[in-house]
Amino acid sequence: MTQQNMELFDPNTMREEAYIVGHVTQVFFQATASFYKVLLVKVKELNFDWPEKTITVTGNFAEVKEDTLYRFTGRLVKHQKYGKQFQADHYQTELPTSKEGVVKYLSSSHFPGIGEKTAEKIVEKLGDDAVSLMLQDSTKIAHLNLTEAQQKSLQDNLEADQGIEQIIIGLNSLGFSSKMAARIYSFFQADTLSTIHDDPYQLSIHINGIGFYRADQIAQQLGIEADDSGRLRGAIFQVLYEDSASDGNLYVPGETLLKNVQELLQTGRNVSISVDKIADELIDLVKNRKLVVENNNFYLKKYYYGEWNIAAELARVMKNNDETDFADADQLQEDLSEIEAQMQIEYNDTQKEAIVEALTSKVFLLTGGPGTGKTTIINGIVALYAYENQIDLEERHLPILLAAPTGRAAKRMSETTGLPASTIHRLLKINGRDSELPEEIDELDGKLLIIDETSMVDTDLMNALVKSIPDQMQVIFVGDRHQLPSVGPGQVFADMLMSDVLPKKELTKIYRQGEYSSIISLAHAVNEGQLPSDFTKQQSDRSFIACHANLVPQVIAKVVEVAMRKGNAKGDIQLLAPMYRGAAGIDNLNDLLQQLMNPVHARQKEIEVGQHHLRIGDRVLQLVNDPENNIYNGDIGEIVAIDAGEKKRRNGPDSVTVLFEQNEVEIEKKDWNNLTLAYCLSIHKSQGGEFPIVILPMVRQFSRMFARNLLYTAITRAKSKLILVGEIEAFQQSILKVSQNRLTSLKQRLQAELGEEKAVEQASSGSEESAQEGTQSTIPVKAEKSELVQTSTQPVMVQATRVSTPAVATPRSETKQYLLTAELIASQQIDPMIGMGQLTPFDFMQKKSFG
Repeated sequence: MTQQNMELFDPNTMREEAYIVGHVTQVFFQATASFYKVLLVKVKELNFDWPEKTITVTGNFAEVKEDTLYRFTGRLVKHQKYGKQFQADHYQTELPTSKEGVVKYLSSSHFPGIGEKTAEKIVEKLGDDAVSLMLQDSTKIAHLNLTEAQQKSLQDNLEADQGIEQIIIGLNSLGFSSKMAARIYSFFQADTLSTIHDDPYQLSIHINGIGFYRADQIAQQLGIEADDSGRLRGAIFQVLYEDSASDGNLYVPGETLLKNVQELLQTGRNVSISVDKIADELIDLVKNRKLVVENNNFYLKKYYYGEWNIAAELARVMKNNDETDFADADQLQEDLSEIEAQMQIEYNDTQKEAIVEALTSKVFLLTGGPGTGKTTIINGIVALYAYENQIDLEERHLPILLAAPTGRAAKRMSETTGLPASTIHRLLKINGRDSELPEEIDELDGKLLIIDETSMVDTDLMNALVKSIPDQMQVIFVGDRHQLPSVGPGQVFADMLMSDVLPKKELTKIYRQGEYSSIISLAHAVNEGQLPSDFTKQQSDRSFIACHANLVPQVIAKVVEVAMRKGNAKGDIQLLAPMYRGAAGIDNLNDLLQQLMNPVHARQKEIEVGQHHLRIGDRVLQLVNDPENNIYNGDIGEIVAIDAGEKKRRNGPDSVTVLFEQNEVEIEKKDWNNLTLAYCLSIHKSQGGEFPIVILPMVRQFSRMFARNLLYTAITRAKSKLILVGEIEAFQQSILKVSQNRLTSLKQRLQAELGEEKAVEQASSGSEESAQEGTQSTIPVKAEKSELVQTSTQPVMVQATRVSTPAVATPRSETKQYLLTAELIASQQIDPMIGMGQLTPFDFMQKKSFG
């Protein structure tokens, strides 16, 4: 029930604020992700005409207890579907004022240990307003001659009953929705209102979904000055968060950070802010270990230590060879010949080298573009490993683990190997509903781990994954380094490859598929920065249709109609687009395809989610991880049922049932926002999947998103047919725009951990507690202002220590003084480190017997 579906009911008769006093007899609905609830209230008192004994009350409520007397203030509204109901803006427990009421309240189950006799004794001493007096002055409880347990029961539960209600009321009055109020309260708890009053910018720093400008509005209402240190801190964190979220960077150079923070501060209030003040605040954040600075680059702590941990954990796995039984390389070469014969496949020398090196390495990287045989090599690795270790691939519990970042990628992996594969989240037993990945990860149980589509894995997820790898396990990371980097911050797979300290093999030769697939040929041409001369010519598996942006929907509609008329299944046709808005954008094309593939008809059930109507038969996309139901962000399913719910509860639909592959999931109303139409996907969301027919519109209106790797990724999603629609200039511009590498440090971290043993001197601070002893870095007073605001070519005095990775080694305590300049770094006087074929291994192993 949304505000848009309601209208005020006869507002002229509501001259004073309406209220209801009554007992909650039933909770019709409550959203687990917010405080929103629908209650049935038995009316005791009200100040407007209402003929019935009960009334439906909606609003943002914390914990409400049935049979408890509450006062609700708000207004009577008329909902288009559900009729008249009371929409509460505020609520509070209605304190009893009669002797009988107070005794009944204090002797209730709310106050364990307080029986009727004790309650009567309290009323005798404090009177009929005993509850109010104890709330106003808690010291009165100590003089009631009660046991310590009884005193604690009174104090804790009186405060609990009143405190959270006042917090929710306060958050509502600030304009926060029920979902956001729940998120804020879950973080700050009882200190919520005092924290916001003292420093509202803590909201933008700690609460996902609240930005600097929203916190700044609250701060202005509270009279906080434009140059207040809290405001400067909020702006600093906002710039760091935005840079990582929008550009995927893990650090921001000091000069850039100062400039962007100053712009944000001055735009927000149109007041000049001194760069010196911002620099002072930065230094304080570093000294107080809230941020980390290295080489005048500023990191959020989670990313700085995330990268160090990835490097340290990979180094741990690489260096712990004692518990791993490696097969002899010569024996592997010999046994691989038998597998080739059994699988009726012939590997070339490069492929053989990749398979053997993968199985003789603790950590191995395999990369290559489409058609270069990555799937074939994975099959060979699995078959050869099973052969060497006498593993029956029909066993239920295999020591071979296969995983990928998305459900679609895991499904493809399972189909091509004949073995079970899962998402990385499911493999690690991570609850994807949590905004932060857990610090503690269970160790994996297995001997060989293969991760596909590794380019999609961001810093946070890789950090969690490497923690789970036991010493005896071998790990193989597979991916295409030319695809889009992860949606989350970092470029983990690219950095691992560029570090040159991990065994790796890049596949470049295009095999049999490329001989007849113009799609694969186009992908490789795009990757090389070229648009082939036959780009606009009709091919057996590819075509180009030129049209302007406003004609894209009409052209696509015609293409889809023709494709379906020729017998192609609706599920085989997938649109991909770079952006959501515009005539050729994802939202408009989804509505267009819905009309073509699943048009509305009489008596058809549908639900309203956001700007779309979802119907039975619609293709939908899951937007969040839900491990409990075995569905994950990026999974595509079909709505197969819409449940109208029990008549006694409400009249609207309460759940939808979606079929994800073979997994049928009932999704409750509170989770409908996790679904959206999937006839057209963003190119980012399509990663990890392959579709028989891909339609790709590209127009100049998408220029903000143009990038060579974006186009390359979209093309490589097409399995059999690729229809390119739009303006040839857009495709050309996209190819010419090469994405800049993200600002990361994992390459250097890996080199420090696995390269030659040498001291890596770094300007750093903000260490985690586990790696802090003896590592506190300082910035001399001389550098506190002026040096921080200079360009990177100016000297910055730092006192540096080696930064050791947490939980790996005790950091060195000795320090050295350096005058760090770009020239010294450049002159190296100072280290700057401050599917071929259809057979699968399963088919092969079925033919092999062990004895």
